[in-house]
This record gives sequence, C-alpha cells and structure tokens, in this order.
Amino acid sequence: MFRPDMPGGFDYRPAIAAGSLPQQRLVVLAGAMDWVLSFQQEAAGKETTEEGKKRAHRRFARAVLALSKAFALAAASDAAQAIRDEVGFFQAVRVALAKDASVGSGKRSPVDRELAIQQLVSRAVVSTEIVDIMQAAGIETPDISILSDEFLAEVQELPKKNLAIEALKKLIAGTVRAQSKRNVTQARGFTERLEAAVARYHANAPTTAQILEELVQLAKDIREARLRGQEHGLSDEEIAFYDALAENESARSAMGEPALRVIAQELVNGVRKNVTVDWMHREAARARIRVLVKRILRRYGYPPDLQDAAVQNVLQQAEALSAAWAA
Repeated sequence: MFRPDMPGGFDYRPAIAAGSLPQQRLVVLAGAMDWVLSFQQEAAGKETTEEGKKRAHRRFARAVLALSKAFALAAASDAAQAIRDEVGFFQAVRVALAKDASVGSGKRSPVDRELAIQQLVSRAVVSTEIVDIMQAAGIETPDISILSDEFLAEVQELPKKNLAIEALKKLIAGTVRAQSKRNVTQARGFTERLEAAVARYHANAPTTAQILEELVQLAKDIREARLRGQEHGLSDEEIAFYDALAENESARSAMGEPALRVIAQELVNGVRKNVTVDWMHREAARARIRVLVKRILRRYGYPPDLQDAAVQNVLQQAEALSAAWAA
C-alpha cells in the first residue's frame, strides 16, 4: 500500500533509516498516518455500498494484521529479518490509528493490544514509540476541558487535515464521555452529532475541510453548553435536570423556560434527598424516586402525555449524579 517507489505512494524510509532521530521518525509517522487516512477516504469514495466503504476503511488494518501474522511465523528467517523495521513501522501506524477508531468507546481490541505489546518488546526501530495521535498531528497537549477558539483555529490550520480530524474526534469523544457523568441528555445529543459527522466522513459525503469545520463547530457548541447554567442561574446539576425535561420540544414550548427551571431546581432538591448508594438496584427505591418525580411534574403542569419519557430522562440523570450525591 505504501510502496515508496510508486507514484502516489508514501516514502516511509527515513523513519527506518540507520541513525534516524526520534523526532524524524515521529514526523514520518505522522505523515504516514495522514496518508493512510487519505488513502482510505479515497478508496471508500469509489465504493457504492455501505459494506464496501467499511471494507475500504479497514483495509490497511487488516493488511498489517496479515503481515504481522506472516512475520511471526517466519521471524527467525533471514527474509523476515530483512523487513523487520518495515513491519514495525506499519504496526506503529496501525496502532496509533486504532487508538481512535471507535468514537467514545475508549476500548481496544485484543488484536490491537497484542500489537501494542509487540511494539514494546520488538527491536524494530520505530516500534518502541507508541505515538499519541494528537502529538503526531502536531498538536501540543491541549486542555481538552477548554477547547478554546485559539486551539480550534490551530487545528483547522494543520496541514494534515485527515489527521486533524482524527485528533479532534478524540478530543470531542473524550470530552463527551466526561460530560456523560454530569449531563446525560447533553452528552447523548453531542454523541449523536459526533457519530453522524463521522459516518458522513467515512461515506465521503462532505469534503475533509467541511467535516473538520463541522467538528470544530461541535466542539464550540460543547464549550458553550457548559456556560448555559450560569446564564440561567442554575447549577450544573439543575441544568442537567432542566435538559432532561426540555429534551422534548413540545414540552419546552408548552411549559416555557422559566417553569422548567423551577421544576429542575425542585427535582434536584427532592431527588437528592432520597437517593442512596444502591437505590438503582432496589426496585422499591426506584419506585419511590419515580413517584416523587411524577408528583413534581404533575404539580407544575408538565404535559401528561410527555411525563413518562420525562420521568425516564430524569431517572437516567439521577443515576449519573447519584454516586456523588450518596457519597
């Protein structure tokens, strides 16, 4: 796939050359990662089916896996030793990209873990460098809790656009994972937007520049969502319950924001007093919280036909916050 001697290929040889410096290897590795992502995007664009597009995006990882298995079988031979450094380099690229293949999952497959271990114990020149994708993209370690305009502008200006997308996906997914512990409704909405954007990216629907712009806007929306509580005079817990109640647009229109704010504040006070460490696992405790929530919604005239969905949203939000409350 790389074939440095072919037009359009990628020349990875400086990374495995004798005497190459770590920074040189990192630069080549970053270029290789961006080249693979671009190659996969182009290949997926030529496919006409969803399965074909998925295969295009998995082609490099599968090829490296097959190469690694073949290398392991013949590792003692002179022919295998002659390509040891190339195999190590391809493994490094695969593992670095695999770190962010699943949006929000934070998990790595057994095969990826195996390759990561191989990197640590292999004598290959680059295989001892498990490279973080943001570092490879040229991004200094950012404060992902801020996602400032300056940082997002830096990401948009990175020359390796596909790698910038992967880095931003990682930041957003990590931020949303952290947010899910505080505000379930917000996190669910942002996760859906991120997954939809990634799906369009893999389907080659927008251009790379367009998807990067979309992810930047998503990051800004996540940052601005954190300020909404201050604007409404609500705590983080209260805005989380407010979002649980306001997720249904009909309810939001019928009740209005001031009424929903009052309900959210009462829910926090009422639910917080009644949760225990194990309330989620005790049906009687869950039933008591459910009755409490319904009583509060009825008292303030929350639309009856929307109450069941609102109660479920509130209970999910209570589960996310109850560990801290019951501590």
